[in-house]
Amino acid sequence: MQTENKLIEFKKQRELGEILSDSFVFIRNEYKPFFGTILKIVGPYILAMMISMGFYMYTVGDIINLGNIGNSSISTYSPFIMLLAVAAMMFSSIAAYVLAQGTVLHYIKSYIDHNGKTDYDEIRSGVYGSFWSLIGLGILVGLSVIVGVFFCIIPGIYLAVPLSVSFAILVFLKKDAMESYQYSFTLIKENWWITFATLFVIYIIVAIASYAFSLPSIIYMWIKMGVFSGEMDAENMNVFNDPIYLLLNIVSSLVQFLMNIIFLVATSLIFFNLNEKKNFTGTFERIENLGKSSEE
Repeated sequence: MQTENKLIEFKKQRELGEILSDSFVFIRNEYKPFFGTILKIVGPYILAMMISMGFYMYTVGDIINLGNIGNSSISTYSPFIMLLAVAAMMFSSIAAYVLAQGTVLHYIKSYIDHNGKTDYDEIRSGVYGSFWSLIGLGILVGLSVIVGVFFCIIPGIYLAVPLSVSFAILVFLKKDAMESYQYSFTLIKENWWITFATLFVIYIIVAIASYAFSLPSIIYMWIKMGVFSGEMDAENMNVFNDPIYLLLNIVSSLVQFLMNIIFLVATSLIFFNLNEKKNFTGTFERIENLGKSSEE
């Protein structure tokens, strides 16, 4: 029981194994307040994302429904509806992911500032206060990685590694989007390979777990299409209008969204590990606290 209540010290150097284990320990210890805070701040946007995703999939299903081709009385496809579905899913997804990222980072910041306790109002204010900065930084990071991938993939991977901690820099060091972007390369200098290895392992864990939860929708789709029975029918190729498939897919997407939180916690620990190696912030704070306690 003592291990569950143990304070996770973020400002210290960690090896790869410690980053992985402490990510899960932190989530386990803070499970109720952590996910409760995420639900309060991001919950409405997650719901909007799930609804818009279902709306989008249903609209796509109406387009590719082979049984409705040439039958205008059955097909309800409209370019306007399709555009609306795409826009709704895109904007709700961006809002949900950015707010989730902001909530995780500001929760950890509050946890550190208050020695293991958190202030909801402080977190909420920080999340909405940094929303547009996170959006701007996300655009910079996204464009950089896309351009890098366009030039033979490897440059994209090279850029993605340092830029993965840029969001943590923005929140924890209170820098603006451009400063966070630039400082991420300075911070990761001489530690690119170990950071890449850590991110790769975390990504594999999250990807496998996410894939496991997507299996029910994949298996149901194969059954519906007649893959297992060998009786494939063109009219059964479209499963996007099937309510069971839609539900399974939405649940799978929700789980993948929540799995991304593990990645965010881990990147925060990676940031503090790199920051400690370069600036010894946590070490200086501990020395200062020892000096204060000895004076008392």
